[in-house]
Amino acid sequence: MPSVQPKRCSWVNADHELMRDYHDREWGVPTHDDRTHFEFLILEAAQAGLSWSIVLNKREGYRRAFSQFDPEKVARYSQTRIEKLTADPGIIRNRTKIASTVKNAQAFLAVREEFGTFDAYCWQFVDGRPRQNRWSSQRQIPATTTESDSFSRDLKRRGFSFVGSTVIYGHMQAVGMVNDHLIGCFRYRDVRRLGTSRTILSRLRAKRQAV
Repeated sequence: MPSVQPKRCSWVNADHELMRDYHDREWGVPTHDDRTHFEFLILEAAQAGLSWSIVLNKREGYRRAFSQFDPEKVARYSQTRIEKLTADPGIIRNRTKIASTVKNAQAFLAVREEFGTFDAYCWQFVDGRPRQNRWSSQRQIPATTTESDSFSRDLKRRGFSFVGSTVIYGHMQAVGMVNDHLIGCFRYRDVRRLGTSRTILSRLRAKRQAV
């Protein structure tokens, strides 16, 4: 007898293992790791105009091509390296997107220099606390929000590209700045709980640093 699948968000193809695992283990979980932020900035930009399943299928190819998502290494990629990547079948071979990844790595490092971490910079757009939504259907989820608009504008001002508000809202969903799991999804409560606990821990750290 086949196992009964838990109820998931409607965008998930449960037969697609990578998508299923991504939804069940990563999507919406608050992250405070700079390399993870950089990874999703790369992947979300790569998705522009394409399906997320295509990007997930090439995720390991991106990991290899972009130095395990190390922004310091990617920022130093030469034009020769960029040209070589345009022939790499393990990634989406769009020269403009590849070149923008190198440019974004340089901008990423500049943000980190100013704020200490990219994480500290990006979480300010939601006041350090995940937005907890209560959607019952996929149709209710917006493509952009006022927060993603502000985040996008500021990234562009800092020299990032492929960071339109829709792309950035996808980033916010991925790194847990917003919980857009449907309330009927088995992950909704777990992700909500993680968001609350991370917020509490952040407050405790801030209090310790202030002492």
